Amino acid sequence: MTFTFLDSMLAVAGMLIFAVPGFLFIKTKLLDETSIPNFAKLLLYVCQPCLSLYSFNQATKANINPVNVGIVFLLALVMQCLIIFLVWLALRKRFDDVNYRVTCVAGAFGNVGFLGVPLLEKLLPDSPGIVAYSAAFIVALNLLAWTLGCFVLTKDKKYFSAKKLFLNPPMLTLIVALPLFLTGTQLPAGAVDIEGIVTTLGKMTTPLCMIILGMRLATVSPKDLFCDWKVYLATAIKLIVLPLITFTVMLALPLSDEIKVATFILSCCPSATVVLNLSEMFGSGQKVSANIILLSTICCIVTIPLMLLLV
Repeated sequence: MTFTFLDSMLAVAGMLIFAVPGFLFIKTKLLDETSIPNFAKLLLYVCQPCLSLYSFNQATKANINPVNVGIVFLLALVMQCLIIFLVWLALRKRFDDVNYRVTCVAGAFGNVGFLGVPLLEKLLPDSPGIVAYSAAFIVALNLLAWTLGCFVLTKDKKYFSAKKLFLNPPMLTLIVALPLFLTGTQLPAGAVDIEGIVTTLGKMTTPLCMIILGMRLATVSPKDLFCDWKVYLATAIKLIVLPLITFTVMLALPLSDEIKVATFILSCCPSATVVLNLSEMFGSGQKVSANIILLSTICCIVTIPLMLLLV
């Protein structure tokens, strides 16, 4: 598998262009900042679950081995936990400040769903079932985000509970998607085209996610976005450190090229919007969360193509 810098950059840029309408909506006052949470709810409660169902359905069609999906899931868990541990080790003396705790989780959690799925489809069009690896990564991300991530952000051990682990939209979706995948059952596509509906809503995630990011970008001052070193630190960890560690680990493991490349591409994705969602839920660290997501998403147009040159 070979990726040229230009092809990779165009693939990423094509997705980021969707941020332009959101930016213009706010700047021209067609919408105001209070509209953003409503778009985010649509993304979280409708489009993201459909994206997970779509990913597993594609894997079923392509007859992807469930063992391979399980391997990617374990790799995703290990790599994200490793980054959180390393950042905690380096910044633990500053962890009384929530902004440093946000930096920790934002450096580990990537946008492997909204950006990862279309990125895999664009870069690896001959392997349609490969998006299942993104679904495995999403499951690992959400398992950690709603437990370890919440614990890091709040320092409250209550988030290591079964209720917090399973009662969230992505995990409830998994309860539906996983049995269908393991039994080889595809979504129905008859008179009531469930497969078509799920596919359409699932593929709305990238445009909607980018529109929301564009709206947020319109509300942020350049000084806040470009003058906070914590934002640069989290962006560097997510876009450079994590991919390089993942690449090194992939070289050492006796896995198929498909698994290695998919895992590596997903590790290159910018910081996940779930970090901002959690910050807003807890009422602290929202500004630095938003800035990290914005800057890492802007920078990934260059870092992803550069990282893929390694492949």
